[in-house]
Amino acid sequence: MSDALINGLAGAGGGIIAQLITYPLQTVNTRQQTERDLKKEKRKHGTIELLCQVVKHEGWGRLYGGLLPSLAGTAASQGVYYYFYQIFRNKAEAAAIERRKLGLGDGSVGMFSSLLVAALSGCVNVLLTNPIWVVVTRMQTHIKTSKKPMAGQTLLRNPDEAILAAADEPPPYGTFHVVQEVYDEAGVLGFWKGVFPTLIMVSNPSMQFMLYETMLKKLKQSRSLNKNGNTGITALEIFFLGALAKLGATVVTYPLLVVKSRLQAKQHTTGDKRHHYKGTLDAILKMIHYEGFYGFYRGMSTKIVQSVLAAAVLFMVKEELVRGARFLLTKNAINTVKSKPP
Repeated sequence: MSDALINGLAGAGGGIIAQLITYPLQTVNTRQQTERDLKKEKRKHGTIELLCQVVKHEGWGRLYGGLLPSLAGTAASQGVYYYFYQIFRNKAEAAAIERRKLGLGDGSVGMFSSLLVAALSGCVNVLLTNPIWVVVTRMQTHIKTSKKPMAGQTLLRNPDEAILAAADEPPPYGTFHVVQEVYDEAGVLGFWKGVFPTLIMVSNPSMQFMLYETMLKKLKQSRSLNKNGNTGITALEIFFLGALAKLGATVVTYPLLVVKSRLQAKQHTTGDKRHHYKGTLDAILKMIHYEGFYGFYRGMSTKIVQSVLAAAVLFMVKEELVRGARFLLTKNAINTVKSKPP
């Protein structure tokens, strides 16, 4: 099994576990990003308040709206990203070794090369998986309407009335329904809504991996000078390195994430045109004009908690899975050699 494939599968596994742990926060954050209050309206919903509102009015299940396509998207995204990241990384390391032979550099991959490798991997990932995230965003921002009788109303006793009332209930908002809805609105191209700001946002994982690789490299160098002989990196240290790297990247690129969510959420073509975006530039200009620059940072505190926790879990699980896979492969190879007759 190739090193790229090991990293791809480990990244997918780590991404799924991180997604399961932090998904309710992701749902809340997507709703915060797509709120379209005018700048004169100071009212905003905090993370805990919005969590309680969703549970109270829509049920616990809505916090996991779009979970299945999101898990598929996470597995695909992390698998694709880590697979191509390792391929590009191997090429960058080979190029660095060749440059050292020519007397240029120390043979290690520099910060710019790490940034370029992460950016290329991110672009491939975005182009292949954007349709999944359009579906996930629609499902996360869908508001489930309740047909429970209000105070003072009487329950329907007539079977015919009950049938008519049930007919008024909205259909289940499942994956197939969302796919059909997006296709009816904009055809195949509708599944690539928000792809432009998302492509720009490859700078987020690029910064994340650049910071992570740089901190990991310095920690390993520091450990190599340790006289006690302890040169290993623990899972907890990987957790904190991943958290710090994601925190720095998220703060810088968050406005692009808000614009992407606005474009991928369902567009209401009727009514207030201030809430309808024709494209990336139109969304940016309308948000500045009607909401001010605050609009680009809606829900950032929620996103920081969710993304930092998810990234830390992902890095920790991914490194442990890679380490375990390599150990098993090495053990199997040794057993195979021992079992061969002399």
